[in-house]
Amino acid sequence: MVQDPSTIKLEYDSKGMPFRRLGPSGLRVPVFSLGGWLTLGGTVVGDPVKEIIKVAFEHGINMFDTAEAYAAGKSEEEMGRVIKELGLRRTDLIITTKIFWGPRPGPNDGGLSRKHIIEGTQESLARLQLDYVDVIFAHRSDPNVPMEEVVRAFNYVIDKGWALYWATSEWSAQEIEEAHHVASRLGLIAPIAEQCQHNMFHRERPEKEYAPIYKKYHTGTTVFSALASGLLTGKYNDGIPKGSRFDTHSTFFKNTVQTLQEKEGQEKIRKVRELTKFAEDELQTTPTALALAWVAKNPNTSTVILGASTPEQLLENLKALEVLPKLTDEHIKKIEAILDNSPAPIPTWGRPALDRLGRL
Repeated sequence: MVQDPSTIKLEYDSKGMPFRRLGPSGLRVPVFSLGGWLTLGGTVVGDPVKEIIKVAFEHGINMFDTAEAYAAGKSEEEMGRVIKELGLRRTDLIITTKIFWGPRPGPNDGGLSRKHIIEGTQESLARLQLDYVDVIFAHRSDPNVPMEEVVRAFNYVIDKGWALYWATSEWSAQEIEEAHHVASRLGLIAPIAEQCQHNMFHRERPEKEYAPIYKKYHTGTTVFSALASGLLTGKYNDGIPKGSRFDTHSTFFKNTVQTLQEKEGQEKIRKVRELTKFAEDELQTTPTALALAWVAKNPNTSTVILGASTPEQLLENLKALEVLPKLTDEHIKKIEAILDNSPAPIPTWGRPALDRLGRL
């Protein structure tokens, strides 16, 4: 459907936002995007949703991520309503959603069967009030469905024009590899990106397990939880503040909160305090901006998905754009010394290392 030009109320201005290719595709995405998990349609509804999305758009963010599972479909509904009310041009936007946990408990209202991928996509588009999404993610892998069925179903969705690309979220490297093999064998479209958790305290999968996937397929990541659900901001250093994510979603984060009282959690808090001092002394910034810039600096990161409950919180996060070009290799080395958790390299079993200037 061609958009009526008279409905356009806000023109897009990137405001200097850097853009990167999403994996091997030609799609360009902003280094920072906005997600709806736990906030939009959940703890944030109505006019505040509009204000957050409007501020994001006016500061160069034109990619918005949601899922059928977020607030049982309410996140998609709120996002769709706001896009329409703000009068944003569809071609200016990159809208992504995810399929796996449907909003109803029926036997075929979840998972990655062909039936749910197709019907779930149609329902997501209805809630979003859109003809298509730019990327549709498999929100998790489904061991009960043959990979060929999954790949064929997402290709059907693309062929119907309901999505332009498909991608994965929290899949193992082995599962992503299998999807590529199936797509190659059948002459179909393979996933272009992986939406994964990546932050200073969660590194093994995105930095080590996925390494062969980055190299072989140029997969890009759309990172979530870059602030470790707020832990890296320092706001949990002295307990759980009222209104914080760990407070408003206490059941969901019960185990996480419990670990903060234990040795492992206390060690993380110690590191956050040290990172805070480093951020202030070395870069004159906040631990929040430092943590976000650190993830964005990774060359395999396509976009970092921000979560925000207020426009002010979003703008605070966007200060990472000022930090990103300032982060030097020397800064990264000092951060690594503080974290002391870089994934162990793959063993060479005593063989001498190859010349680092050659093709590895």
